[in-house]
Amino acid sequence: MIESLAAAASAIQSANVIVVMGHIGPDGDALGSMIAVAAGARNAGKDAYATFGEPFVVGKQFRFLDASVLASPRDVPEDIDIAVVVDTGVPSRLGSALPIAERAGIVIVIDHHISQDDEFGDIKVIDPSAGAAAQIVHRLFGELDWEITTEIATALYTGIVTDTGRFQYDATSAEVHRITADLLDAGVSPPLVGQRVYEEAPFGYLHVAGSVLARAQLDPERRIVWSVLYRRDLEAEELRYEDADGLIDLVRLAEEADVACLLREIGDGEFKGSLRSRGRIDVSEIAAGFGGGGHHNAAGFVAGGTPESIIARVAKGCDG
Repeated sequence: MIESLAAAASAIQSANVIVVMGHIGPDGDALGSMIAVAAGARNAGKDAYATFGEPFVVGKQFRFLDASVLASPRDVPEDIDIAVVVDTGVPSRLGSALPIAERAGIVIVIDHHISQDDEFGDIKVIDPSAGAAAQIVHRLFGELDWEITTEIATALYTGIVTDTGRFQYDATSAEVHRITADLLDAGVSPPLVGQRVYEEAPFGYLHVAGSVLARAQLDPERRIVWSVLYRRDLEAEELRYEDADGLIDLVRLAEEADVACLLREIGDGEFKGSLRSRGRIDVSEIAAGFGGGGHHNAAGFVAGGTPESIIARVAKGCDG
């Protein structure tokens, strides 16, 4: 880890043009990490951009972050010295941004997920014990001796607070809290981040949440709770998928379940699954069975079929 971090810092210091990218539909960790690295690189005098695959839309809850470094995949330079990939080590998750990484001279992967493509990335800075990719990015800033401005600190704090479940998940270590203290000293406003990310949503979200919760089903034998979000739910309220990111946290509240699954319809007969575990079941193994991945307690996948057929496969994974 120390050697790979030093190698990444050395490569970044030698680069002139840097593109930082995260996975499709970036969450707070991916978005915060990519914005932080790109902003830090610009402050260091480099030509730097942050991007992610289409649809190139930032969720409303994250629009308080500094967007000045963001550029669509179509608007980044052709000639790139380094591509820094954050919060994923699986190239397919980059979507339409993947060709950018493929034409870069060096690809650096900064991630905290177990699921990785062994052939992707020239320098891998991976720590599965980290609570967020932003935690590793903070280490990188230390290695580079880059200043952490208030805007950068806010991006990193957003990544950490969202991926640690507001400091509730197992990976919330002493280091996480030490980093958080540093970020607060740099000017982060926890009320701002907390309100924008967790306490604001369009009114139509209430109706969508009601529909999803009304569909929730419990398998008491296997201790699984699950539900489905259909495209028609969002269309009726003129919402987008990123407006409903927090629904899995409502589904997972059922105390009778060890595993929660929310299936979001993304195409005809195609669903994106979000999995959460209370700890007994490793949902990353279940997601891997679908070609997805993640952590022991939080993972995701994409699968075709009916919701019932997909849940049957999830249930089989819970049976071991």
